[in-house]
Amino acid sequence: MRVKRGSNRVHRRKKVLKLAKGYFLTKHNAYRIAKLQVERSLLFAYRDRRQRKRVMRSLWIVRINAAAHLHDMSYSKLIAGLKAVGGVVDRKMLADMAVRDPEGFADLAKQAKVGLASKTAA
Repeated sequence: MRVKRGSNRVHRRKKVLKLAKGYFLTKHNAYRIAKLQVERSLLFAYRDRRQRKRVMRSLWIVRINAAAHLHDMSYSKLIAGLKAVGGVVDRKMLADMAVRDPEGFADLAKQAKVGLASKTAA
């Protein structure tokens, strides 16, 4: 008995063309080309979900460094001082504090200076 692919083929093609909605020229309506573009787009989406995390972390570090320099410290000294004091604030929260709560960040910078002083004295 032979297999006829009627409905399965239609469903598979509709699924691909639905994902290709909004693509330019034949990439949204020619199945063969749309399939290639959808595969490529899904690969980029997978890769960039990971890259977004890297980009955001570097942005947080830039913001923390800028705020640390306002308190006569570098980023590395601030982090080292906070670790010496035992402050467990992640970079996302530090960057948010640097932007939205400068007074709170100033307190953390003071604590980091104390931690650095105690670390170098020991």
